[in-house]
Amino acid sequence: MLKRLVSAAILIPLVVWSVLVLPTTALAGLLGVVVLAGALEWTHLIPCRALAGRISYLGLVSLALLTAWWLQARPGPVADVLGAVVLAWLGALVWVLRPVLGSVGGLGTRWVKGAAGVVFLAAAWLALTVLHRSPQGPQLMLFLLVLIWCADSGAYLAGRRWGRRKLAPAVSPGKTWEGVLGGLVLAGAFSVLGGWLLGWRGPALFRFSGLCLLTVSFSVLGDLYESLLKRHEGVKDSGNLIPGHGGVLDRVDSLLAAAPVFVVGLHLLDL
Repeated sequence: MLKRLVSAAILIPLVVWSVLVLPTTALAGLLGVVVLAGALEWTHLIPCRALAGRISYLGLVSLALLTAWWLQARPGPVADVLGAVVLAWLGALVWVLRPVLGSVGGLGTRWVKGAAGVVFLAAAWLALTVLHRSPQGPQLMLFLLVLIWCADSGAYLAGRRWGRRKLAPAVSPGKTWEGVLGGLVLAGAFSVLGGWLLGWRGPALFRFSGLCLLTVSFSVLGDLYESLLKRHEGVKDSGNLIPGHGGVLDRVDSLLAAAPVFVVGLHLLDL
């Protein structure tokens, strides 16, 4: 627990400072490093154990990031691509509901898991970069991060206090429906306060809060999907880079699914 608290005390101020102070180009580079660290961990979950295979996978993710960088200056295609990624996350939901799929392994399963990693990692980078570059971008990006943190904290507290009904026992036995509800309640309250501080009122604030609840729902899916991959490989954490927290993917799994939904929703709702 002490390691966890120390890591959080160091990382949270660094993240907040980076989001609010760094220009988008510099932040995009920093996020790229995080994505590549996550990609390396993803190779363990595919699994891809050969050194040449891991290097090739990092190269493929790097190419996807370069493509995303070219794409991020084109709003129309960005919305279409991120919309397609949201649909891909719904496909991941089907996998979470049927966790036995891919549990045995095989070349086809590894290819699917590998492709999912490239798409989900690059799309999250694209969504966060586009969000940060937008009007009120740094504030919106920080809001999104805090929204996910509120959802995680609410789910943890409500799950410990009232958790009875398992959400997905075959994937993540510790998660409960009561925890999900607690996360939604706390995130919903924060969305109203945060949306009001960001300047939305009336129907616009109502639409924004609804988008936040949808975003949090997808964040749960992101968490469950990574848990599914870890369960297939019989590991507790995706890595050990962050003391007390596990790997990079263990910290950003919720954000991988949440970021594209949030950005697409802001676009569709004209917010």
